[in-house]
Amino acid sequence: MSTQQYDEIGEAFEGFKALPLTHHAEVPSFLALVGDVRGRSVLDLASGTGFYSREFRRRGAAEVLGIDISGEMVAAARELESREPLGVRYEVGDVSELPALGERFDVALAVQLLNYAEDIDAMERMCRNVHRNLAPGGEFFVLAQRPDYRFDGPSLRKYGFLCEPTGETGETGPRVRVTALLDPPIRIETGCPRRDVYEKCLHAAGFTDLTWVPLEVSEAGLRAFGADFWADLHANPPLEMLRCRA
Repeated sequence: MSTQQYDEIGEAFEGFKALPLTHHAEVPSFLALVGDVRGRSVLDLASGTGFYSREFRRRGAAEVLGIDISGEMVAAARELESREPLGVRYEVGDVSELPALGERFDVALAVQLLNYAEDIDAMERMCRNVHRNLAPGGEFFVLAQRPDYRFDGPSLRKYGFLCEPTGETGETGPRVRVTALLDPPIRIETGCPRRDVYEKCLHAAGFTDLTWVPLEVSEAGLRAFGADFWADLHANPPLEMLRCRA
């Protein structure tokens, strides 16, 4: 997975979380999916600037380790930690080459990670490396591009994003270009793996109890914009989550 596109973003990545799609759908949905982390250890993979690492530490996680392939992202996360010390640790690392970390975590997170696997073997390696760093029965929570997203559907512009096919298809599925409509806009290329690819790789790594979970718009989002505003998102959501168990 190339680090260049994320090295060039750095702390500006924090701006993603203020856009309507992330603020009112992704973030509350993912926090609700993971649930109560009080007293639990959390491994945040593809931790970026540490948004979820910080949030779960604030919510009572006993320990949080964030790992990201981008040195610039990790530097930004450490800078944010220095401004508001929470006790979160961050390290640079490639999940497809992740060693045993010397301890097993209760919870692992992968927000926009598995969809960057270059091929099926790479995704399976990622999944195996996550599995061996989880305690038996530990939970793995994933958020990624929705496999069934219809690119010819209504635009996501009013939610703060564009999601367009690049015209290329890899072994795992089509390639997509995601644009966050910030000032200036930020563009990222990633994959949109098929549902069967996720399931095959997770099962091969030893995960069980796979469950796909849709995004939900928060009550605050419904109050702020009204139900009609979110109709296109509900009809064709660009993101989906899944949970499974080691």
